[in-house]
This record gives sequence, C-alpha cells and structure tokens, in this order.
Amino acid sequence: MNSPPSLPSSADPQAAPFVPATAPSTASTAEPQQPPPTLWQIFAAFAAVSLSGFGGVLAWARRMMVEERKWMSPEQFNETYALCAFLPGGNIINFSVIFGSRLRGAPGGVAALAGLLGPPMVLVIIIGAIYARYGDLPVLRRMLTGVASAAAGLMLATVAKMARPLFRNRAVVAPVIAIATFLVVGVMHWPLPLALLLLVPMSVGYAWVQL
Repeated sequence: MNSPPSLPSSADPQAAPFVPATAPSTASTAEPQQPPPTLWQIFAAFAAVSLSGFGGVLAWARRMMVEERKWMSPEQFNETYALCAFLPGGNIINFSVIFGSRLRGAPGGVAALAGLLGPPMVLVIIIGAIYARYGDLPVLRRMLTGVASAAAGLMLATVAKMARPLFRNRAVVAPVIAIATFLVVGVMHWPLPLALLLLVPMSVGYAWVQL
C-alpha cells in the first residue's frame, strides 16, 4: 500500500512556497471603464456648448466635461486648459482639438472643432444681419449690456471652480503663482510675453520639484 505524499517541510530550503488554489482575483472587483464617446456624441456636446455660451464658452465647456458627462476630472480639465492657454490661438478651440484627438484621434478632433465652430458660425451670420439693420435701437443696446454682465458673472464663477483644486491639497506655491499672474497681467498690465517669461519658469520649476 502506497503511503500518501509528504507535504514540503518549511525547513527544507528547496521546498516550493504554498500558494492557495482559490486566491481572490482583483480583476472581478475592478469597476468597468466607461467607453469613450462616439464622434457624433463629441460633435453634439461641443455644438451644445457653443450654442449655450454668450461671451465665451469656458463655463459651459467645464460644466459639460466635468460636472455633467464626467469625461474629465477637475484636475485634468485645468491641466488641459492651461496647455491650451499657453499655445497660440483661441483657448477653447485648442481645447476642442486636443480633447477630441485624445478620445478618437484626428476624426475626433475634427468632430469637436466642427461642433464648436459650425453652429455658431451660422447663428452669427443671422445675428449679424439683424444687428446691421437694428443695431442702433436703444433697447437692443441695453439687452447687449445685460448679456455682457451675465457673461462676466459666468466667467468669474468658472474661475472660482477652476481654482478650487489648487487649494484642495493645501498647496502654497500654486495659489501664489495664480495670484502673481493676476497681478502682473490684470493689475500691472505687463506684456504677455514678459509675464510668461517670468511665470512659466516658476511654474515648471515647482512642478518639477513636486515629481
């Protein structure tokens, strides 16, 4: 009669380590990833943003990307928009191309740009024709003043939301750089190249130290 095989002794240096047969798998507990939006969804989203914005679409873009559709986190939106502000051209135009290209490549960038520029172009042509005929009316001028005030309020609210992640981790240098940017550009009216020459090395150096 054969004797049962002996278990490996822990004192034996050549014994294989014991691995449980039913090890828990972490793959089943991972949350399913949300599929990227289609080209039509990208176009429709930026078309809705462009038709909702008066005096700028930054507020509506952030609301759609971060708060409603959850396509980006607040930090991701800030980082992408900061890159777009540094590049030549319109900030939100750069943002649409970068965002669409990240999700769907070159077709995604084209879809985002078409949604951002197409509907407003048609609307501006129609409004321009109406304004050329009735632009001297006092009632229309008062309406435009109210729209400009609402756009300024939306911009201030969006800036406050975008600044929130800078203070969330109790960072000190990032808010100081943001305040310095406001002072040199908004209060002291430095030329933009001179302000960038001063502030960009400070920002890059701070980010390099944080890595």
